[in-house]
Amino acid sequence: MRCKGSGASQRSAISMTAIDDIYSTRLFELASDIPRSTRLAAADATASAHSKLCGSTIEVDVKLADGRIVDYGQTVTACLLGQAAAAIVGAHIVGTPLAEFHDVAARMRAMLKEGGPPPAGRWADLALLQPVKDYKNRHGSVLLVFEAIEKALGGIAAAPHAVFRGAGTAR
Repeated sequence: MRCKGSGASQRSAISMTAIDDIYSTRLFELASDIPRSTRLAAADATASAHSKLCGSTIEVDVKLADGRIVDYGQTVTACLLGQAAAAIVGAHIVGTPLAEFHDVAARMRAMLKEGGPPPAGRWADLALLQPVKDYKNRHGSVLLVFEAIEKALGGIAAAPHAVFRGAGTAR
C-alpha cells in the first residue's frame, strides 16, 4: 500500500531540484549587483521591453560610435532571471561591436529555444541561464534585455540621426 503523501513528496523533491537548477547561487549574486543601472543623459537610442507573463520591464539606453556600443544604461524591474541576464549584459556590453551583440542575442535565443550552445568568450556567464531552456514560460524573462537592446539598435538603424524611444513586449 502506498502512502497518500508519497506522490506529493516525490513531486516536491523533483520540483525543488528543478528550481535549484534554474536559480543558482551565482544568479542570485549577479542579480544583486546589476552593472550600468544608471540611465544615460545623452543616449543615441532608448527602448524598453515588457513581459506580459511576469510583469518584468527593462528600459535601456545605448550610445554608439564606430559600429560599437560605447555606453549603456538600464533600468531593470524584473524577476531574478531577467535581473541576472541584465547583469551579465551590463557587465560586458560596452565596447561590443554591433554584429557581435546581435550574434550573442541570436545564440541566446537558439540556446533557449533550440537547445543550442551558449555564447562563449566574454559572454560565457550567459551559460548560467542554460537550464531555463527546459522552462519555455521563462524564456521571455531571460531574453527581455536582448529584446530591449535590439529594439533600440533597430531604431538607430531605421533613423540613424534620431533618438529612438520605443517599447517592446516579450513573448
